[in-house]
Amino acid sequence: MKRWQAVVAYVIIPGIDGSDEQHWQTLWEHQWGTSAVRISPASWSAPDLDDWVNAVQTAYDDACRKDSRVVLVAHSLGCWAASTWLNKNPASPIHGAFLVAPPDPQGPAFPRRAAPTFIELSAHPLPCSALVVGSTNDPYCTPEAAVDFAERWAARWHPAGACGHINSAGGLGPWPHGRELLDSLTRL
Repeated sequence: MKRWQAVVAYVIIPGIDGSDEQHWQTLWEHQWGTSAVRISPASWSAPDLDDWVNAVQTAYDDACRKDSRVVLVAHSLGCWAASTWLNKNPASPIHGAFLVAPPDPQGPAFPRRAAPTFIELSAHPLPCSALVVGSTNDPYCTPEAAVDFAERWAARWHPAGACGHINSAGGLGPWPHGRELLDSLTRL
């Protein structure tokens, strides 16, 4: 007898400028087809937190029309948009938040001029299961800071090794290890 597996709708929340065609988020989005919804903020290159949080809401609403099990899949600055949206909407039925390579808003490499509305953010416990994945050599966040974010978000932590900013520049392609991690979060 086959075990029934619920369908999941994914909200894709990239970082600044979105994820290019070689980024694991984009490759996964293509695999998921209509089960995935990407945020569409007006401020991709000069991120405005309110605009991004509103874009998460719009994508979430669209994803809910596809399935009741919604998972947020965030990368980089998108992790902060996701966590801010989650904390503003604690009663929303989110199945999980997959937060990859969150940048440190207080770190020296944070794009302060491009994303000034993100600078004062801090991590607070999330109202859903969450997994933070970080790299040992991410130029935007030390492993110690990423562990601290995971703890303050009340999320599981997973060190991914030396993968840079865990983006297309690292040559991860479809990042099979990341899919295994996401699957561990979304299992019933």
